[in-house]
Formats: sequence, C-alpha cells, structure tokens
Amino acid sequence: MLNFLEAIGNRIEILDRVDTWEEAVRIGGKLLEKDGIVEPNYIDKMIEVCKELGPYVVIAPRVAIPHARPEDGAKSFGVSLLVIRNGINFGSYNDPVYLVISFATPDKESHLEFLQELAEILQDSEKLAEQFISFKDKEEIKDYIKKFFSKVNT
Repeated sequence: MLNFLEAIGNRIEILDRVDTWEEAVRIGGKLLEKDGIVEPNYIDKMIEVCKELGPYVVIAPRVAIPHARPEDGAKSFGVSLLVIRNGINFGSYNDPVYLVISFATPDKESHLEFLQELAEILQDSEKLAEQFISFKDKEEIKDYIKKFFSKVNT
C-alpha cells in the first residue's frame, strides 16, 4: 500500500477561490513541480487531457483528480491537494469541485495502486469535501489523513 500522507508531503494548499478550473489544475501541478515530482510540461499535459477528454477528472461529487500519463513528464510518485473553499466548476455533473487531488506516477502499476487507494478515501467524497473546507490549515488535513489510514489499516 502506498503511503498517502508521505505522497502528499507538504503539497497542500487551501484557497478561498480560484477563477477557472485550469488555474486549479495549474496550482496543483505547480506544487508537484516545485518538489521535482514532475517536469513543467506535465502541468500543460494535465490541462490538455482535461480539455481533450472533458471533465472526466471529476471522478466523484466535489473531487477532481487531474493527472497525465507517466511518460508526459512524471519523474516520481507524488500527490498534491488543493482545497478550494468556494468551489470551482469543471463542467461536470459532479460540480462544484472543492478538492483537487493532482498526482503523478512514474509507471502504470503505481498509477493503478494509487487509484485503488484513492477510491477507498473517496467513498464519501461529499462528506470529505465538507470536512476539508472546514479545516483551518494543512496540519488539520494531515491529522485527518493520519486518523483515516490508522482506522483503515487496523
């Protein structure tokens, strides 16, 4: 099992609002790029994929998971979490989005493993989004994730 908290590290941002879904994806991608998880072109690819395939990244109510393929500039496994308190529309029936979970994986195996772990976390995505937008800072989010996985792994 991948360590979700380790994968996020300190790549958590809490904002009141963003102007567009592209801006939200770019912020999440920049958090990955800053830590050397992805090449700069990976962020452009995340946006390009969203435009080409539509709002498929909004996989659950209130949650989007923008990403690109490993060969599009992913150097290692990493996750960023952007909490948008006022939400943003991606053009999906699951809008508005409050949690933007951007990620990169270096290979298909870790990609699938991460998606399985994420599915577990997002079983009640609406409640999770409500919880995250109420948190004051990154530390509260990290504490919540720690508690969640300690329950799951017992």
